[in-house]
Amino acid sequence: MTAGLIYIHGFISSPQSVKAQQLGQYIAEQYPSIHYMVPSLSNTPAAAFQQLDQLVQDFLQNNTGPLGLVGSSMGGFFATALAERYRLPAVLINPAVQPHTFGEHFIGDHHNPYTGVDFSLGLQDIADLESLLVKPDTGRYWLMVQEQDETLDYRDAVKFYSRSQMTVEPGGDHSFQHFERHLAAIVTFLQLHPTAG
Repeated sequence: MTAGLIYIHGFISSPQSVKAQQLGQYIAEQYPSIHYMVPSLSNTPAAAFQQLDQLVQDFLQNNTGPLGLVGSSMGGFFATALAERYRLPAVLINPAVQPHTFGEHFIGDHHNPYTGVDFSLGLQDIADLESLLVKPDTGRYWLMVQEQDETLDYRDAVKFYSRSQMTVEPGGDHSFQHFERHLAAIVTFLQLHPTAG
């Protein structure tokens, strides 16, 4: 019985993000039997979510062990949609709550410095984001935010996940400073450790 953990990176990011690497190293050292996955997501919302949805389906069809999600920024938004669809536990790090409402930041041309890919987003991409919005079941989330997030207003997430477990830290930034302090607790929250070796 194999446990799985999917880390979902944010918009204009990649599997090379610091948090993804920190969590992966911790899992490899402490719980090597956990199947750790960090997909390199498409730059467009619909394609990215389709990738994630297929990854979850494939894991659930081929494994009987638990599956947990960790999502950062836009990855937290995707993690919420997946958690509701498949009834999975999720840890959300400075998550985007309703990203379709700030579409002006998305529409236009972009460059992903991690992958070197140039891409454009339009109105359909904003509509695709809105279509993924769900009302969170409070029992399956741990919200982690820092008050000095320079990209997103942490209060939006606190309100949206108001009845979920949460950690609200003063200071910090959008990358969530000192994420490594919480790695052991994340594995415990997601209930992945009983099947790990």
